[in-house]
Amino acid sequence: MHNQLNGKVCLVTGAASGIGQRIAEVYAKAGGKVVIADLKRDSAEVVAKAIRTSGGDALAVAMDVTDEQQVIDGVAAAVTHYGQVDVLVSNAGIQIVNKLTEFSLADWRKMLAIHLDGAFLTTRECLKHMQTRAAQGKAGGAIVYMGSVHSHVASKLKAPYVTAKHGLLGLCRTVAKEAADYGVRANVICPGFVRTPLVDKQIPEQAKELGISEDEVIKDIMLKDTVDGEFTTQDDVANVALTLAAFETNALTGQSIVISHGWFMQ
Repeated sequence: MHNQLNGKVCLVTGAASGIGQRIAEVYAKAGGKVVIADLKRDSAEVVAKAIRTSGGDALAVAMDVTDEQQVIDGVAAAVTHYGQVDVLVSNAGIQIVNKLTEFSLADWRKMLAIHLDGAFLTTRECLKHMQTRAAQGKAGGAIVYMGSVHSHVASKLKAPYVTAKHGLLGLCRTVAKEAADYGVRANVICPGFVRTPLVDKQIPEQAKELGISEDEVIKDIMLKDTVDGEFTTQDDVANVALTLAAFETNALTGQSIVISHGWFMQ
């Protein structure tokens, strides 16, 4: 089947919870060998163990994506264990909500470091390996960035998040051009609001900041521009990530794919 991964080694960052965890589970079910990379080594091991228990193949590695040495070591551990890395899902991310005039430089830098430095470092290390394999006649690979509808639109209180998610489009398009020579594709998935701990945490924060109820945050802010008032699901995101990981040609590269119930149409 087109969507089967057939033993591809897939490194997913931020994979101990939320969307990253679901992508790892879906990849494992589709025959991928998954590397659960997360800041929380213990949590990563819990997810990896659950995947192994249900018949999949998974390895847990500790990875703070803003720490160059940890990224180098984590990718090296994946290559040592499995012999290769075929797919990178750069998913690790956090949210800090504040007015621009009240944003500290430390919080701004933290946001850009996790979203952009993390994407750059994991991409660089995986691409080095993919380039080496291509030189041995084994070209091919896929890089999937976790963008957002905020890669295309803006919301109040989210300046660094919006800036970082826009930035991923530029990184992805450059990688698509540079890595095409060795058969590596790069694309950005841009989900709308997904009910993850990250989003659940924002609902009361925004309600307080804007002086409205939590229901109004959901209905009038988060889902206002969708066609059906529905949240995007983790499975929606994971299934698109599976398609991108399994797609074998340079026909689909340098793109951003929005999955948002029509919130943003491009």
